[in-house]
Order: sequence, then C-alpha cells, then structure tokens
Amino acid sequence: MEFLQFISWACIVFTLGMFSTGLTDLKKMRATQSADNVQFLPFLTTCLNNLGWLYYGVLKRDGTLVLVNTIGAALQVLYIMAYCHYTKTKRRVSAQTLAAGALLGGAWVYFSVFLPGGERQLAQLGLACSVFTVTMYLSPLADLVEIVRSRSVERLSFPLTVATFLTSTSWTLYGLQLQDYYIMVPNTPGIITSLIRFFLFRRFAPDSQDVASYKLVHM
Repeated sequence: MEFLQFISWACIVFTLGMFSTGLTDLKKMRATQSADNVQFLPFLTTCLNNLGWLYYGVLKRDGTLVLVNTIGAALQVLYIMAYCHYTKTKRRVSAQTLAAGALLGGAWVYFSVFLPGGERQLAQLGLACSVFTVTMYLSPLADLVEIVRSRSVERLSFPLTVATFLTSTSWTLYGLQLQDYYIMVPNTPGIITSLIRFFLFRRFAPDSQDVASYKLVHM
C-alpha cells in the first residue's frame, strides 16, 4: 500500500512536470506575439487524451487519474487558447478544434448513452484510451528515423525525453500495482521510445562539450 502511494505521487509529479513543458511554447508565443514554429496538434491530441483518461478515472474512482488529467486538460486548454490567439491560421486551427470537439462529443455519447454502465463500459473506454495513448507515443517515430539519417539530435529535447521516460515508467508501475492493463500497457511504448532517444543522444552527441546538439527546455 505504501509503495502504491509512492508510485501514485510519482505519477502526479512526473506527469505534471511533463505537461508543464508546454509553458515553454506559451512563453515563446507571448514573447514573439506569434505561434510560428509552435506545433498545435500536440496540444489538441494531449487534451483529448487527458479528457479520455479523466472520464476513465471518474468511472474507476481513481483519484490519481482524476487529479493528473484534470490539471493536464486545463493546461492544454490554456495552450490551445494561447495558440488560437497568436496564430495566423485561425481558420485551420478552428476547423481542427471543431473536429476534435465533434470526436469528443461522439465518444461521450457512445460511452455514456449507448453502453450500459459497469465493466463493459469501463473496459471499452480503457481500450480506447490505451489505443489513443499508444498512437501518441509512437507518432514521433518518423522523426527518430530522420534523426538517424541526419545523425543529429538537434530536434530532440533531452529534458522532455527524461520527463517522458519517468512519466511512462511511473504509470507502468502504477498500472502493474493495480493490475490494470489499460494503464500499464499503453505506457510501455513511452519507455521504449524514450530509451531509443537516450541511445540517439549518446550515439550522435557532439564531441565538444561546449556545444549542445539538442534542444533544451527553458522554463
């Protein structure tokens, strides 16, 4: 029980730390009064992911899931609002946001209205959230292939890689303790992709210690 509480707090601290890295983009947008060179879709997909796991946490009555994903969703909404304010492509961003809202609304109707409450509802929601999380973790694989080709880790953030590794590991252990495979399994790819990134940092790090070939996260 004490180990479960420790892992629970680790999940909270590491996950919120990972979510807060978006504050770097927020500061950049405010400083430049522009959303150029800031990606919008990660904010949107992370928000959807947070809301899905929040619903799962509510149904499961898991306080750790509810707390983390409530704060996470709130932060993503803040990033989305800031991006919408500073972007020059408001029509495209609005269309993507409306599409995400329609997807979210359709999912809520399906899981809340058409599915009977109980184990079946929880299982299908957990599976949907798991697939979405795995997709998010695997989506940067194309970037990793490009890094191998260019032999440069310039586009990678080392602090974010560390945060992702710690977050994925803590959630995997948390799911293992609860014997909840919907939590455990989708976080395993996060560990694997983080280890791949660590290898790439080691393999393609510059010989000179004075020059960093990767992106730092400035808070």
